[in-house]
Amino acid sequence: MTRFFILWIILFSAVAFFFPFVFEDLGFLIVPMLAVIMFAMGMTLRIDDFKRVFLRPLEILVGVCAQYVVMPLLGFLLALAFGINPLIAVGIVLVGSCPGGTASNVITYLARGDLALSVTLTSVSTLLCPFLLPALMYVYAGKWVDVPLTDLFISALQIVLLPVLMGLVLRSLLGKKSESVLPFLPSVSSLAIAFAVGIIVALNAESIKTIGTVVFLVVIIHNALGLICGYLIAKALGFRESSCRAISVEVGMQNSGLAAALSQLHFGYLSALPAALFSIWHNISGGAIASLWRHRSVHEQT
Repeated sequence: MTRFFILWIILFSAVAFFFPFVFEDLGFLIVPMLAVIMFAMGMTLRIDDFKRVFLRPLEILVGVCAQYVVMPLLGFLLALAFGINPLIAVGIVLVGSCPGGTASNVITYLARGDLALSVTLTSVSTLLCPFLLPALMYVYAGKWVDVPLTDLFISALQIVLLPVLMGLVLRSLLGKKSESVLPFLPSVSSLAIAFAVGIIVALNAESIKTIGTVVFLVVIIHNALGLICGYLIAKALGFRESSCRAISVEVGMQNSGLAAALSQLHFGYLSALPAALFSIWHNISGGAIASLWRHRSVHEQT
């Protein structure tokens, strides 16, 4: 399933676009599916993943700061530059305000980046999400809508923090018994994300026909600038090539599933469109950059 993740997303999106009735009554499933995805993520984590915060504090600090400074600001500036629909603008900012997605770990591995650093960055940025995301939305999206700070905080706790912690605790309690379940979790998460993207595409099928091209262009630029900025910031600070690659991917690839869930929950289905398109595109661009980097030694550019 995970090997053909992007194909599943494209398939679900195509079916949803041409036959929206298949998915359009299933919007209520987006939030529960995201909670399942975050629980699965928690099950893949270990306490050791957080110990690296103290072993490699500078790289973690830079990666997390780049994640929560670069992407929200880029989203805000792009929304202003393109002068798009306010709800779409909110959705773009929300994508930028989310933590890194779990797919970033796979892409980092394929790109011969520092996988341990990538996992820790994803873990830390995810745990910080309930506290930083509402504030970032208030600062950047407040131009277009009234941002429900408290509601966003509670939703992020319920959808992100609690499921992740439950998964982490359950794995710790089960010990080696959990290893029989772990191989199936990526497939469950991949299917849930593809299904959620399909629902969002179905609910926005008419909007995609009129503004989809512009939104997709913004998504492509947002993702590309995130990848470039993440890499250049890490490089400027003298980090190893493998760390630069990990930070680049972590900054450029967002938890678009979370963005979709929070968007439709608090701002409406139209605002979730950028998240759906980001889900499609960042896996394509991630695969491309992984293919490029995996054929270039991490020692060639240091």
